[in-house]
Amino acid sequence: MPNHDKTNVSPDFLLESYNFDLPEENIAQQPADKRDASRLLVLDRGEGSLGITRFRELPDLLPKGALLVANNSKVIPARMFGSKQTGGKVEFLLLTPLPLIEGRENDEWTEACVEGLLRSSKPAKQGAIITILDDLQVIPEERGDFGKWNVTLRWRGDLEQLICATGHLPLPPYIKRPDTSEDAKRYQTTYADDSKAGSVAAPTAGLHFTPEVREKLRNAGFEWAHVTLYVGYGTFSPVRCADIRDHRMHKEYIEVPRETAEAIKRAKAEGRPVVAIGTTSARTLEGMFSECKNICEFKGETDIFIYPGYEFRIVDSLLTNFHLPESSLIIMVSALAGRETILEAYKTALENGFRFFSYGDAMLIR
Repeated sequence: MPNHDKTNVSPDFLLESYNFDLPEENIAQQPADKRDASRLLVLDRGEGSLGITRFRELPDLLPKGALLVANNSKVIPARMFGSKQTGGKVEFLLLTPLPLIEGRENDEWTEACVEGLLRSSKPAKQGAIITILDDLQVIPEERGDFGKWNVTLRWRGDLEQLICATGHLPLPPYIKRPDTSEDAKRYQTTYADDSKAGSVAAPTAGLHFTPEVREKLRNAGFEWAHVTLYVGYGTFSPVRCADIRDHRMHKEYIEVPRETAEAIKRAKAEGRPVVAIGTTSARTLEGMFSECKNICEFKGETDIFIYPGYEFRIVDSLLTNFHLPESSLIIMVSALAGRETILEAYKTALENGFRFFSYGDAMLIR
């Protein structure tokens, strides 16, 4: 555990300082009728001002010449239901991104060691076969913390097709309803890359973009680049340490392509700001710099935890949704804009009926 001075601790380091009252009715249960019809709170740090508009006005609000960097990972229907050999029902949530699953042949089956969550009325037994489909099985191997298991995944045929045939979108726990066919479209960005399938949660700041908004951005001279972060279930994990400096962040796999690294270098050299589309993009960019100590192509894991006092090396502005109290995400945006400023912005959002979390409204920090 880090040896921090616990005397006269700054409120910025106290978890309780990131709490706020959030009425249940402000938690969005459905997406907006149209993606770009979401509301947008504009926080201008230079002017110290807050403005309210619609997301479709974003191209008129961004810093001139900005480079936008978005997470192109694709959400998969990773929530599956199966049965034990005894007949008991089991829910399985696949946590390992599909591109990272390394299968090995074993007779007629392909097998891989993956991580997932298992839920059933009676605890799963090590080595017991759970049947999802005739051609898809899960075998629990080793239990971890908070319901996680290392399991053997067994399948015959194309794994992604099997999962898509039976799985459900893993809507966040604060959306109190089953997933629908509409969620299959709306809980996915319009620019999600099929080759980057594997997130169990959407990079939600990107949900507001339409092809029309993207076209307007291009016509206005904004540059667009992609990174990949496979959003894991850890994004919903609470911070449990009273002093946030003691928190250990979950690891996530990230990719910064060479073209994106080069685009960032050009923007920095030309004095153009880098705007991260969502906290996942921000975490990817800052995680890359933390690992490389430079702007470079990168593939690997990051466990970077961004909290007040952190010096952003890549990200200048951020487009983001509104986050849970005492979460690592509200702590991250507080590192960029200041904790008291963010809490005041959230207060303004609530007073004006903004919708929070994944299907909620957005905020631009510029």
